[in-house]
Amino acid sequence: VIPPPVIHIESYSEDSISFSLKMSTNIKVSGYVVNIYWTFDTHRQEKRTLVIEGEKSIQKVANLTAHTPYEISAWAKTELGDSPLSFVHVVTSGTRPAAPSLKAKAINQTAVECSWTGPRNVVYGIFYATSFLELYRSPHNSTTSAHNITVLVQRDEQYLFLV
Repeated sequence: VIPPPVIHIESYSEDSISFSLKMSTNIKVSGYVVNIYWTFDTHRQEKRTLVIEGEKSIQKVANLTAHTPYEISAWAKTELGDSPLSFVHVVTSGTRPAAPSLKAKAINQTAVECSWTGPRNVVYGIFYATSFLELYRSPHNSTTSAHNITVLVQRDEQYLFLV
């Protein structure tokens, strides 16, 4: 039986988490697959995936949001197959930034100018869809460090936007 890997949180800050991965077995490990999950505005679960080579690993994940719950899951790739999943939860320190104030204005039938207020030097995600279900499950999206973006949409549709 292949045991799950041990995920140990080494440290965390407002914008990063450092963790180590190891296996408590003599089975040869070729690497790990790690998923980091968080929820955006209660509508959308985001995920970042890391593929890590080697047996032991300390990783630092940066560009995170302050005071946000993160779930880290990992499994090991071994000579006998994949291990079961391990999970840990951590909340980054600091104060969560205020939600930006979004304005969306149609430029023409297929373009919408989105602009918002918020802190500088951060990355914003813009999510849009024609229904709440689509906004939750599979929205169109884009990222920018600016405070505005023009998105292309289908004509004759109404859209919901989040930033």
